[in-house]
Amino acid sequence: MGAGGHVQMGTPRRQLASVSMLCLLALHSTPASAQGVRLVSAPPVTNLAAASTGHIEGSVTDEAGKPLDGVVISALGSTTAFAVSDKAGQFTLKQLPPGPYVLRAHLQGFHAPRSTMVNVRPAARSASTFTLRREATAEAIRVAEAGVGTTATTSAIAAPEPITTKAGRDESDFAWRLRHLKRGVLREAATKAGLPQDDDWFITDSFQFLGRAVGSSAKAASALFSDLSLGGQVNLLTTGAFDNPLQLLQLDRTSSVAFFSLGAPVGTHGDWAVRAAMNQNDLSSWMLAGSYVVTTPVAHRYQMGMSYSLQRYEGGNTAALLAVADSARNVGSVFAYDEWEVSRYLSVSYGASYAHYDYLQAGPSLFSPRLAATLSPTGNTRLRFAASRDISAPGAEEFLPPTSAAYLPPQRTFSAISPAGMRTQELLNYEVGFERVFNGATIGVRAFEQQIDHQTVTVFGLRQDDSIATALGHYHVGAAGDANVRGVGVTFTHSLFENVRGSVDYSLSHANWQARATPVEYAVLTRWAPSSVRDDERIHDVTTSLQAEVPITATRVVVFYKVNSAFTSGSLAQGPGFDARFDLQVNQALPFMNFRASQWEMLVGVRNLFHESLANASVYDEILVVRPPKRIVGGLTVKF
Repeated sequence: MGAGGHVQMGTPRRQLASVSMLCLLALHSTPASAQGVRLVSAPPVTNLAAASTGHIEGSVTDEAGKPLDGVVISALGSTTAFAVSDKAGQFTLKQLPPGPYVLRAHLQGFHAPRSTMVNVRPAARSASTFTLRREATAEAIRVAEAGVGTTATTSAIAAPEPITTKAGRDESDFAWRLRHLKRGVLREAATKAGLPQDDDWFITDSFQFLGRAVGSSAKAASALFSDLSLGGQVNLLTTGAFDNPLQLLQLDRTSSVAFFSLGAPVGTHGDWAVRAAMNQNDLSSWMLAGSYVVTTPVAHRYQMGMSYSLQRYEGGNTAALLAVADSARNVGSVFAYDEWEVSRYLSVSYGASYAHYDYLQAGPSLFSPRLAATLSPTGNTRLRFAASRDISAPGAEEFLPPTSAAYLPPQRTFSAISPAGMRTQELLNYEVGFERVFNGATIGVRAFEQQIDHQTVTVFGLRQDDSIATALGHYHVGAAGDANVRGVGVTFTHSLFENVRGSVDYSLSHANWQARATPVEYAVLTRWAPSSVRDDERIHDVTTSLQAEVPITATRVVVFYKVNSAFTSGSLAQGPGFDARFDLQVNQALPFMNFRASQWEMLVGVRNLFHESLANASVYDEILVVRPPKRIVGGLTVKF
């Protein structure tokens, strides 16, 4: 939101009062009317320090150095953003998450310049400039380089006056000269352009061969959408799960995933994006999501969207076949949020999400509201209040689009751990936090309270009686009971070096368990996952993250590490205790495969963290996951 938006206080006060009353009533509605969908949400105070954004500024000129108005600039990275240059040729892309971005410029009647890579740093401004050549000018330059023009060789041949034959063939000076060129000149021009020749095509390096083939397809696609300001990404990935390194060699444990995203500006105020992913294996699944986000600095910044996911199991796992009714599961959801800048000191965010899970027998259609207010008395100080109601269905992690991790369709099946069936987890979360930025570092403190009903327990590798343990791609879910949790936390974020940024978060929580699971479910949990049944306890948690870049090799590394004193043990003889979960991702740029309008990267990720995001999650969501396997993702990423 820009600080320049002026809002009269009479009307906003009445609107704010009405919105606040509706959201508070919704927060205390019955459990059957609420469902949490973690598609897009306001960042909690825990993540405010890590959410520092940067800007990209620049200018666009023509070949004569004159500024160009109306050029669409697209940035593709951890998010997609668009801007339009003004009469002075200036453009600004604001509030971009840190990381590398591929910048492109587009204006009808001009040839698009080569895309550039810009690195965005927190609370910093990056610069980039573009020079666009008019289509006629760029064409003349390419023809001259190929030997077409008034040279000593060709000027002796007089070109006829421009005419058009009856067959519609162009007889202009340029066309006449092009048809009367020596074949050797055209061959030299083709060689300079990098086109393969008969005498060296079969000894071309394999990577260059792949690059040329994909480059031709990219050029064809660029020609097809030459009048549209589109940006996107294609991922060709392989994913699998393992408990020990030897299992990595078993190809039946892996599956292939294809991902495609496409985005473009809508007018001058917002961006739309469409994302899709699918895989084909024993578990066939796909996911489709679309969203619209207002990106300009206006008083109301809306974001809305939808998603639909399907999971069909065709393998031989008995537990999975019994759990997936009619051999398929379907989940659909919609969301809408607004960030309203009441004044330059106060902003209010509110919204809700609605989802339908066809595998839930009771209350499959569910609703969840959210309300937050941020007070910024100074430019480097923020005070935030938040209240939300989030109800997560068992297995929701498989169907909801991620916000930051690799975009994957539903990859695993799940079933109820007991005859009690599946029940949704209801979380009422209240939080207040304070954040201060100074000398390049950010310190935040917060206090929170959570009221949890039917806390979900997730169990991998369950071995009941004399049966073999279930496969790594299947897990069981149950409910441990109700709890009330109160705690405090502190976060410190700082740039350690020029290309290294890290954060540390510590929290101390006190949990009071108020009700146990149903007798049937309690008996199953105490036998097969006894450490998931809890008494009143104190929980210490330390979560660290590190982002590093190696400019020399164009490598990016992101590490997330979580240590907790109350992780559930995978052993039947041990109780809860200290353990750790991690998430590691490495992106390696492939500059030798880059082309005029695309950037290639290799992605490798390994994690045993079950939840994709811990935002708006309960204290127990991750620590009550028993024996999570390690998950690996690898492949190619192409941004265009």
